Amino acid sequence: MSLLNVGARALMANQVALQTTGHNIANVSTPGYSRQSAQMVTVQGQFTGNGYVGQGVDVQTILRNHNELLTRQAAMAGSAQSSDVVRAQRLEQMQDVFSGGKDGLGTALSDMLGSLSDILNSPTDMTARTVTLTRMGETAARFRSAADRLYDIENTVNEQLKNNVTKINSLAKNIADVNEQIASATGNGQVPNDLLDKRDQLIRELNQYIQTTQIPADDGTVGLFIAGSQPLVLGTTATPMSVSEASEFPGSGKMALYFNRPGASPLELNESMLGGGEVTGLLRFANNDLAEGRNLLGRMAQAIGMSMNEQNKLGLTLDGQFGKDLFAVPTSAPGYSSGAGVGSVAFSNPTQFAASDYEVRFTTPPAGQVVRLSDGKATAFTDLTDLASQQIDGLTFNVTTAGNAGERILFKPFANTAANVQGLVNAPSELAAANQINAAMGTGNAGSLQLSGLKATGIPALTLPAFGTNVTLSFNGTGGFSIAGAAGTPMDISTTPPTPLTPTNPGPPPVYSYTSGQAINVDGWQITLQGTPKAGDTVRIGNALDPQYGDAYKRNAGNAGALMNLRDAQMFDNATLQDGWASAMSQVGTRTQSAQYAANMSTSIADSLESQRVAVSGVNLDEEAAKLIQYQQAYQASAKMLQIAQSIFDSLLQTVSR
Repeated sequence: MSLLNVGARALMANQVALQTTGHNIANVSTPGYSRQSAQMVTVQGQFTGNGYVGQGVDVQTILRNHNELLTRQAAMAGSAQSSDVVRAQRLEQMQDVFSGGKDGLGTALSDMLGSLSDILNSPTDMTARTVTLTRMGETAARFRSAADRLYDIENTVNEQLKNNVTKINSLAKNIADVNEQIASATGNGQVPNDLLDKRDQLIRELNQYIQTTQIPADDGTVGLFIAGSQPLVLGTTATPMSVSEASEFPGSGKMALYFNRPGASPLELNESMLGGGEVTGLLRFANNDLAEGRNLLGRMAQAIGMSMNEQNKLGLTLDGQFGKDLFAVPTSAPGYSSGAGVGSVAFSNPTQFAASDYEVRFTTPPAGQVVRLSDGKATAFTDLTDLASQQIDGLTFNVTTAGNAGERILFKPFANTAANVQGLVNAPSELAAANQINAAMGTGNAGSLQLSGLKATGIPALTLPAFGTNVTLSFNGTGGFSIAGAAGTPMDISTTPPTPLTPTNPGPPPVYSYTSGQAINVDGWQITLQGTPKAGDTVRIGNALDPQYGDAYKRNAGNAGALMNLRDAQMFDNATLQDGWASAMSQVGTRTQSAQYAANMSTSIADSLESQRVAVSGVNLDEEAAKLIQYQQAYQASAKMLQIAQSIFDSLLQTVSR
């Protein structure tokens, strides 16, 4: 009877082993499946006078080939990979907005300013003026188009965030349900391998969207936590998530994830608190990368628009009218307060703009500091009056109500400029191509003095000579000149603010140093002379609308030249207008390249850890096929053992029955 029992046990054990191996083979392509194996133990032998006689084998349990550490590491690495990859993908889309080529914004800017050369050659040519206005309209349209593409990317990101949060909530609910099933199944004393695989796979999928930490419970369930300590899944309960605008600066467009705690106010979570996952990467892109793209684009639109507007208003139209704004750009932008503070920011100096958002932070109200968020540079102020008196990066912060201690006001000066820029001049005659001033060499000049440049700068303010009068520059022949008729003194406009030049001889009249080719700035206009003057040589500067000059201004294109020369102005981080677009492309490209590198690195790490996990838990068909043969032979041998035992038992019965 003992031999029969041994054979029966062996037959059953090998049958279970065969079934387990078949289960492995069937699930070779099932995501998250962990290889199983029948764990066999020897049945305790029976004591006899001749020693212990073996009683065969039993299946102790079905072992799940699984490494908890590798599983968690692979899930976390996958979470980091998802964050980096999705951010890199969105940055690539944004990089397309900042592209070169003939259809790029850089080409439109170059064509716009280059078209002014035809007006210089022929100031009264209406065709040339029309071409320039058309180019201006195209430039404004490309700014708007680029801004619209950024808005499209933003809308796509926001929609993806909402979809991801929906998936997070669904996965969290499924994990809670599986937790309940596992807790119930664990009560029988055996491990529910397939349920554990299902839960681990759900956790891996969840970590693709948001990084979690796991804490096992005694009942077999697993608690999942986000942002360090927030229980997304606790036992059989899942807490829902949502995504919406951040509450800190209402109206700013910043996005945040909300943890909707039962019986409590939603807890706001930003990207710095979340670790990895697609949600983190998308929030980082929306709140940081996309903001930088808008700032780069908006700063360029604001600086170009303001510079050209200011210069055009310093010129004269064909009708003898003062020029007007060429582009519609904002004069100020609102602030978004985290508390009681109220304020706005005004645009002052377009050559000093920085592509950044700003925060006014109140430390000991009304004192505080202005922080440039792109690099953290801080500028202190003692009160609101002191704040308004400072020009920071070409901006003036006008705060009417101070916030309480610790409160902040967020300013996004350039966020919406590009989306709203418009061309304002449609009639070719309204382009202010002529100078508001006129210059003429003295009739008795004996030197080689020649006029090489004349324009109105408006720095610090344009003051025109009255009708019938002139400003006269008189040269002494020894490298100096004096000025008569000017309202002010020569200025050095390279400093901020402009400073008066120091005379070489205080006079009277004061004598200033003359250098051929060096601009002379007086009363908001600039004259550049070439050559060597003789003693007594003069240059007269008058109002271009003075009747003494007749309609000479119609044949003058000095202000068109000043507009064209804006392409060489140091406007964007000490870069010229022509280099400004290249600089913006470079900044976006560098950020994209860095994100791609991070994505490649995290992908490599995630793939390596996943390979290690699969090496432990995955199914190898060759190995399973070998086991099938092994267990088949063992099963057949067990059946043969039963057959022999039955034969022995039959022989025994025949012998006894005689």
